[in-house]
Amino acid sequence: MSLDQQIEAFFSPVAEKLSTLVFYHWHFMGHDVPLIVLWFAIAACLFTVYFGFINLRGFTRALDIIRGKTRHGGGSGEISHFQALSTAISGTVGVGNIGGVAVAIGVGGPGAAFWLVVAGFLAMSTKFVECTLGVKYRKLNTDGSVSGGPMHYLEHYFVSRNRPLIGKSLGGFYALALVIGCLGIGNMFQSNQAYAQIVNITGGTDSLFAERGWLFGVLLALVVGAVIIGGIRSIARVAAKLVPFMAIIYCVSATFIIAFSAEHLLGAIKLIFTSAFSFDSVQGGMIGAIIIGFQRALFSNEAGIGSASIAHSAVKTNEPISEGLVSLLEPFIDTIVICTITSLVIVTTAYPNGLMESHLGHEGIELTSAAFAHHISWSPILLGIAALLFAFSTAIAWSYYGLKAWSYLVGESAASQLFFKGLFCSFIVLGCTVELSSILNFSDSMVYLIAVPNIIGLYLYAPEIKKDLADYLQSY
Repeated sequence: MSLDQQIEAFFSPVAEKLSTLVFYHWHFMGHDVPLIVLWFAIAACLFTVYFGFINLRGFTRALDIIRGKTRHGGGSGEISHFQALSTAISGTVGVGNIGGVAVAIGVGGPGAAFWLVVAGFLAMSTKFVECTLGVKYRKLNTDGSVSGGPMHYLEHYFVSRNRPLIGKSLGGFYALALVIGCLGIGNMFQSNQAYAQIVNITGGTDSLFAERGWLFGVLLALVVGAVIIGGIRSIARVAAKLVPFMAIIYCVSATFIIAFSAEHLLGAIKLIFTSAFSFDSVQGGMIGAIIIGFQRALFSNEAGIGSASIAHSAVKTNEPISEGLVSLLEPFIDTIVICTITSLVIVTTAYPNGLMESHLGHEGIELTSAAFAHHISWSPILLGIAALLFAFSTAIAWSYYGLKAWSYLVGESAASQLFFKGLFCSFIVLGCTVELSSILNFSDSMVYLIAVPNIIGLYLYAPEIKKDLADYLQSY
């Protein structure tokens, strides 16, 4: 039995049961609604209302903070507001922004693109709460480094109320699940996708890397290792340069493709809106579009999981609310901007030219690539480079998330941190060499399972954050 088969045999039954539990479906009006998506969506709606549409009224201040127009640049921490935002975005912007959107439109129809934007807008409020808490209850270490995230604020809530066992248990569960998740969704999946893209743009079956996944894996692991060995400061420096670069490459390329189909643009926008509120469309109507749109958006920006608060907690500031406001920009960029551009590429090019039918059943990224190639034959190369950069940036961000979860469990010693970084890099190679669908399903389930205790924690802290927000706005 090969290594792939042995791992599949071990993880398959566990992964199947856990995935069924986490992604349990509720049958509603002829549609299957994943309850975990409903859990995300309800929280996003409630926080938006409870905080007085902070996603709107805090947006301009968030831009001012990023541009240095406020006095929030000093204080304890390791990185700037812009670096913290870039690191968090690098962890969420990935191949799902390219391929996942195409899948969502293929399943839910063009109307899913509208509800995707709505979900991204609401998710900004959830990000605000969890990233504010990440900074407020972070741990300042003796060496000047910072450790923050849901494991710390969940623990603090119950410890401060004389329930230390509950606090330690929830913090430990979150950290353990995040370590497992980072090795799958934030590591092996990313390296696997990066490998597929590099083989595709270097000749396919004739590529130097075809059948040599281990070679690409080793090269990628060396590059990732060179970045993450320096900790959050090194990761943030790279992310601050890489995120704008890869976003510009993708957005400019996609805009050109949309421009080539300019005659279909108004029709595409009309189709998106009419499909979003249609009850009799082929794809399942308004309910189906809402479900698929919300699912894609919330899985893309990860609002409610709490992982991004780990990156934001390292910011140099003594004002937690300021970083919560900065985090509003994360779902805006990830979901409202990048995912919308992908949606317009699909609806302006794939729909009018029959690409939806010819690529039915294919992976989403293949449909997006076909839409690019329809106008410019070599444009999939740019798309492949963008996807490669997205995968790389996600891996370096998730290495930090996993490291902080690991440190919470075993301590902050240099030896334990070095061990984890080595382990993370070895899993990059593994992701390029074997097919591990069960272990990836297992890690996905663990990542989304931690949204349950995290969002409960956000509810418990909400009155406190509302008071902090009022005090902050009054003082500024």
